[in-house]
Amino acid sequence: MELASTRCTNVCLGGNLMQIETSRGTSPLVLGLPHTGTNIPTDCLARMNETGRAMADTDWHIHNLYDGLLEGVTTVRTPIHRYVIDVNRDPSGASLYPGQNTTGLCPLTDFDGQSIYLEGQEPDAVEIERRRVAFHAPYHAALEAELDRIKAIHGFAILYDCHSIRSQIAYLFDGTLPDFNIGTNLGTTCAPALEEAVTSICFKAAEYTLINNGRFKGGWTTRHYGKPSEGFHAIQMELAQSTYMIESAPWAYVDERAENLRVTLKSILETLSVWRPT
Repeated sequence: MELASTRCTNVCLGGNLMQIETSRGTSPLVLGLPHTGTNIPTDCLARMNETGRAMADTDWHIHNLYDGLLEGVTTVRTPIHRYVIDVNRDPSGASLYPGQNTTGLCPLTDFDGQSIYLEGQEPDAVEIERRRVAFHAPYHAALEAELDRIKAIHGFAILYDCHSIRSQIAYLFDGTLPDFNIGTNLGTTCAPALEEAVTSICFKAAEYTLINNGRFKGGWTTRHYGKPSEGFHAIQMELAQSTYMIESAPWAYVDERAENLRVTLKSILETLSVWRPT
């Protein structure tokens, strides 16, 4: 049995102490958890309006959904909410999806296009840089360190980036989102066999729908770390939240839906953990 150790890296902004939460295992697989955090430092919260404080665009319960599915897996999680800074965005501020509605490094709107800040309280360039240094950089320092550690053990590492989103958001996409949204930046961020394996497992789960590299092709994390030629493979899984929870406040976890979904997620993680490059 592989035992995981837990460590925390302290980061601080505005007198608020936060921790990057890392659970270390020895499996080739590393789970990224960038959007499950609900902590907003008090100075940031004071700038936000009611919409921002509602935090509707959280990847609700994702760390619980994946918890316990695979022994020996490494996880890296930030407790900071994505409205403070989105650690899955390019730190330069460049858009991941040019020409499409999206949210930025320090979002100014929610996923419905509604402002999340009080008038005149939006973060300026200095504040954005302060948040990048305080929260974005420590998360990626921790994630990169774990990927390097795992690669040193196995000769390669697999990053599985865990996400979820409401299944219907007219501002971001038309219609209803498929249940499983597999992102590999058009097949460039991992070995083809890895994408094929995940796709096959999702396809066999007949009650769910799936798409590869549709609206979500993998965020900055997947694109940044996915370098198959260097032994780093990355794949993003964006789940429709309807598969495991109620998609409106209070965003309740639905045990029966979640347990059914966890069967497929467990199969995915187990398959990735035993994969070896040829």
